[in-house]
Amino acid sequence: MSSIIDGLKPELVWKHFEDITKIPRPSKHEERILEYLKNFANERSLEMREDSTGNIVVLRPGSRGGERAPIVIIQSHVDMVCEKNRDSEHDFMKDPLKLYIEEGWLKAEGTTLGADNGIGVAAAMALLDMPDNVELPPLECLFTVDEETGLTGAFALSGEIIKGRTMLNLDTEDWGEICIGCAGGGDSSIDLPVEYKKAPSDFLSFQLSVEGLRGGHSGVDIHEERGNAVVFLSSILGALQSIDCRLVSIQGGDKHNAIPREAFATILISPEAVSEVQTIVSKREKSLKKEFGSMEKNLKVILSGLEDSPDENLTEESQSRIIGLLRTLPHGVLKYSHDVEDLVETSNNLASVKNNGGKINVICSTRSSIAEALESQRERIAIMSNAYGAEIEQDEAYPGWAPNVDSSILETTTKIYSDLLGGKPNICAIHAGLECGVIGEKVDGMDMISFGPTIKGPHSPDERVEISSVDKFWNLLLKILKELSKK
Repeated sequence: MSSIIDGLKPELVWKHFEDITKIPRPSKHEERILEYLKNFANERSLEMREDSTGNIVVLRPGSRGGERAPIVIIQSHVDMVCEKNRDSEHDFMKDPLKLYIEEGWLKAEGTTLGADNGIGVAAAMALLDMPDNVELPPLECLFTVDEETGLTGAFALSGEIIKGRTMLNLDTEDWGEICIGCAGGGDSSIDLPVEYKKAPSDFLSFQLSVEGLRGGHSGVDIHEERGNAVVFLSSILGALQSIDCRLVSIQGGDKHNAIPREAFATILISPEAVSEVQTIVSKREKSLKKEFGSMEKNLKVILSGLEDSPDENLTEESQSRIIGLLRTLPHGVLKYSHDVEDLVETSNNLASVKNNGGKINVICSTRSSIAEALESQRERIAIMSNAYGAEIEQDEAYPGWAPNVDSSILETTTKIYSDLLGGKPNICAIHAGLECGVIGEKVDGMDMISFGPTIKGPHSPDERVEISSVDKFWNLLLKILKELSKK
């Protein structure tokens, strides 16, 4: 039976990637992919270690002269961000992804692809499948869980299950780059208590929505100043405050590390105010398109009538407070680095809003490469939230990864990468979170780099991986390991 990946190079990596796209693996629901990896190891009689969180290490002995070389850790995370277009009926808990190729890129129909970090997982599996006549050092393939919702697996990792002190993290998303540092981050969960009152019987019910935005990764894409559907929707609701317009419910965004693509509000409008509301909404849509149209070509603001009329709406005070809070909380780049050109130093993603009983919950995800700046911004968010009468919980921030320009593995990789590229790779730090910082705190003396193929649009249904870059990435990985097998 033919497959979409037939003929793609390297065959072994693509085979394993296609296999795992058939296995549900949302964050916090990795049971089936972990079982698959354990069966994979057992079928090949490979030794395996596991900690209480579910992180697993599969070992491969060195081969063809690399038997006594130092152990190398190959690290990737098994979970994926599960985002889909509104019209998609895909069920991430049971349905395989539907793959297709377009102009040299592999994509999934209407959903995230899971190349982040499925390509890394597939590459590790391919290494474990390599024959004994290939020069490889002893490998510890570390598969971590729940990376996407706060690096939970890395935080809970038992350092005892890994023995190596050189680590190749396969979770960077630009071919031609070597990542040697990343931002830390932490979330803020804000609960605003709200009150309801009986809705007017003669008011008409509408859904106000912002749709069609690009979304994207709240670290990787934040510098592009893409539109945020929650920010846009709250600005429109703010413009309607002067009219007798009642807010019933509001919902937008889903994942803390994804820029919201869609947001929806149910509102009630008095019959005589409908025309004025339509005018205001139309003007705001034109204004947003004027400001963001070149970036957000598919932006739509829709006001549509609803058949059912809710019995309750928010009180004037509650409505004013939630709109005010959403209009006040920051979103986007807060500061660029003074030391590294074009590096976002600190940012905040206004990630989601949803009704939760007698409260409205808002999630913010803050990142910074400087721990003090991170906590300063989270303190500001707490002050803003408290000013509107909201309660706030902030989880423990995960650490950043400080660059080590004198790294031995960086020197080795730079030389090999330069030969492949015909010029020096871009050695950089990124604003996204990587598990390297957390793992480095768990294991003393860890020497680490991160690299990978080119992946665009992670954390959104636009996610795609450049097919040609996967072959280059694989060749680089094999050459690095061949060199390390001689040490």
